[in-house]
Amino acid sequence: MFTVDPSYPIKYTEFAQALRSTGTYTHEEIMLFKREVKVKVAQRGEVLTAQGETAKSVFYLLKGAVYQHTANSVIDLHLESEWFFNHQSFVSQRPSDVEIAAFAESTMLEVSLESIHYLITKSPAFFQMNKIMAQAKQRLYFYDNKLSPLQQYQFIIDNKPELLQKFPLQIIALYLKIAPETLSRARERLFKRGS
Repeated sequence: MFTVDPSYPIKYTEFAQALRSTGTYTHEEIMLFKREVKVKVAQRGEVLTAQGETAKSVFYLLKGAVYQHTANSVIDLHLESEWFFNHQSFVSQRPSDVEIAAFAESTMLEVSLESIHYLITKSPAFFQMNKIMAQAKQRLYFYDNKLSPLQQYQFIIDNKPELLQKFPLQIIALYLKIAPETLSRARERLFKRGS
């Protein structure tokens, strides 16, 4: 299991950046947030939330890469400066259908559901953390818009090009729910268009 690292040299600006990605907060609110957050370090392959486990926390990725997956599909990919969590399990407080694991050595902030509730009692500004829940809906874009493989790959290039540097094409193909060969053809067509 990944470890809590209270000695990790995290800067005030990193806490502030994580929190401010959800809204506007005072210095005092950022310091309150800092006291409630745990810094976690995970090695490549370490599980953050196991299948069958109920999600009790949200995470903010400071360094590394994380993915959500089942035995034969990739549900979501996460990069630095992103919040992530198992939406279905966290909201319903039921056991998770997916696993969240570190794809690379990763450092993250963990905020428990209990801590979120506590923070809200201290300042209504923390209701802004609800924006974390809305971020989980971006993944639906691929399904709701019935994009072609070429459009899916173009969407990644336009919106999250860092995925292509952090994850191998086989993982990207699983994420897009297309065969690796289909992804290769889409990449080739896109390359020919750009030439």
